[in-house]
Amino acid sequence: MPELPLEPHTLLTITNAVIIPVADGTDWFRGWLSVDSAGLISGLGEGVHPEPAGEVLDVGGAFVAPGFVSAHSHIFTSGMRGMTPGENLYGWVGVQSEFISRAEADDIYWFTLHGCLDFVDNGVTSAYNFTDSRVVGRYDPRTDRREIYAIRSERYLQRQIDAARDAGLRTMSALRVDSEFQPVDQAFGVFADAVDYARGEVPAALSLGQSVFGAVQWSAAEQAARDEVHVMDAHGIGNQAHFLETSEALDQQREKFRWYEDAGAFREGFLFGHFVHPDARQAEIAAQSGSGMVWQPTSNGRLGSGVADIPRYRDLGMPIGIGLDDQSCTDISDPFQNMRIGMYTQRAVHQDASILMPREMLRMHTLGSAEALGVADRVGSLEVGKFADFLVVDPSSPDTGPVWDVFASYAFACGLRNLKKVFIGGVLASENGESRHPLAADATAHLHGRVRETAARSGMRLAWDDAEG
Repeated sequence: MPELPLEPHTLLTITNAVIIPVADGTDWFRGWLSVDSAGLISGLGEGVHPEPAGEVLDVGGAFVAPGFVSAHSHIFTSGMRGMTPGENLYGWVGVQSEFISRAEADDIYWFTLHGCLDFVDNGVTSAYNFTDSRVVGRYDPRTDRREIYAIRSERYLQRQIDAARDAGLRTMSALRVDSEFQPVDQAFGVFADAVDYARGEVPAALSLGQSVFGAVQWSAAEQAARDEVHVMDAHGIGNQAHFLETSEALDQQREKFRWYEDAGAFREGFLFGHFVHPDARQAEIAAQSGSGMVWQPTSNGRLGSGVADIPRYRDLGMPIGIGLDDQSCTDISDPFQNMRIGMYTQRAVHQDASILMPREMLRMHTLGSAEALGVADRVGSLEVGKFADFLVVDPSSPDTGPVWDVFASYAFACGLRNLKKVFIGGVLASENGESRHPLAADATAHLHGRVRETAARSGMRLAWDDAEG
């Protein structure tokens, strides 16, 4: 394992900033933010800091806001952007399954490392990461069956955990149980080994915990829901289930909602990933149980999945987080774009330009996501005692014009072109879109080479290969 690049080593004071704390009960203000030697926020205040300590960074009036939290991500897909550009969910994931079925443990390490660094370069400092399963297969919605190709070693899972750790991205690792395809005791044992591995190998500051990768949507047996609840209880962890994402095979998905309900899965800490197509009863049951949902606006648009009824979930009191999903179905892992697509589609569907405002959208992609994941005591807002994970976003470079409304300017007018610096734990991780990580160049080289080799093993060809003859 390389030396982690993000260990704090000096005090830091940010001055001359427009601070956007995204903390409840606070508003933006002009002032300063200080970071202690442990990488935690030690103070914030208006005006000029009376005695700035350590390194002093004058940001020249730029916005300083919390790093984005992606509450639903498949980070290993960083080398799969642009695949199947006209397919809906099942066609898209089927082709991806064929490709990734040929990946080996070291391949998935570099795919994941590249994806993590891509997230950081784009202002994402914490992520819920669905690891790619050991079980290699493809789901057919027509038969409601999953064809299994192979079962890989436990090292395949571990290398994904290693990569997120080595990248310095704060991560919650989600693991599939896959008890349908191996002896149940073996499946539970592998799951427990992976949880223990993550808890032992990832420093506490980088670990946001572990979770069940809910996969009942692709299961053929009701026992799968009970098995997921078993590991939730055994390890004291939550579950995020891909559910009711697409209108394809909708009756099957709605029946499997009952499987989870009967198994006792719904509770605080259970999250519905996507939740685009529930009926009224299902939405009410989910909300009453304390379960939350995670919304992927860009992904849902790219795959033609539909538009989640966010105002309804908000009115029901559900915790709502936001994720960037796969890099292969957001293509650019851009949280600013994600916010805009989310707001604009909700406004268009509801024909109401005030249905979702910039301040609320920003909160969902930061503090709201942290709350949904149960980690809001550590990340998601700029507050004393939380990790100093923050962005410097300059609306004047390139110039976006006068600032009429801070939140509107940040969420509507700013983007990756305005993102100047990304700090994790008070340490500069990326500047002007360029990673400061010592393995960044290696990650790029490995990604390109290993994607081409994996594609060849899968019988696939990249467009560049065709262009080169």
